[in-house]
Amino acid sequence: MPSLRAEDSVTAGTIFHRSHTPLSTWFAAIWLVTSSKNGVSAKGLQDTLGFASYETAWAWLHKLRRAMVRPDRDRLGDPDQGVIVELDQSFLNGDYPVTIAVERSAAGRLGRVRIQATTQAGGLDMIDFATEVITPGTTVHTDGALMLKRLTALGYGHHATPSTKGGYLVADIDAVMPGPHLVSSLLKRWTAGTLHYRVSQAHLPYYLDEFTFRFNRRNSKARGMLFYRLLQQAADTDPHPLAELIGGK
Repeated sequence: MPSLRAEDSVTAGTIFHRSHTPLSTWFAAIWLVTSSKNGVSAKGLQDTLGFASYETAWAWLHKLRRAMVRPDRDRLGDPDQGVIVELDQSFLNGDYPVTIAVERSAAGRLGRVRIQATTQAGGLDMIDFATEVITPGTTVHTDGALMLKRLTALGYGHHATPSTKGGYLVADIDAVMPGPHLVSSLLKRWTAGTLHYRVSQAHLPYYLDEFTFRFNRRNSKARGMLFYRLLQQAADTDPHPLAELIGGK
């Protein structure tokens, strides 16, 4: 029987490709990431698995973060079930603007979330983000930003609740956009408690992916299923060598 070529390896084309570490150690890392409600820092992963360098633990976590969000994931909202989407922006650590879209059911409960890093607060990329992640026909609840009225022409219902008028605050911002503001608060708490504020702009999208993965599975009572899901998605994710990770691409 002919021997397997390197390109025929069962790990080829996955994040495990060309790793000199046993798969059992990778599985342990995935379990640590998914079994903890708030995740694990690179230093924590290094200490637990006994890696010789912090860089190795950092790279492993970033490889796993790239497996946490499927490119073909379903869009938010369900107009047939009365699920709307609240859309707003916030600042992470006072420096990085992010756009947050979160579902709210007809009963008022929050559902899934999508978060995107942006370079400019209040920019038109909010519209592009909305059309990418929200199901057409869904009602989108926003603040009073005039540009968001464009959502109506793009096939969305649009409900605006202005928080300011004539430069004066006329409504409690937290009450106007309760979903995104709660998500923003939880995101800030997570980056402080788990990541210890070590979030760079170059890698911010992948930290947001991890938070999204956790938030959208916050009610799961089966950590084993989370482990299985991340392992499954890791097997469908490109290797992402260290040079690419450091470059932030």
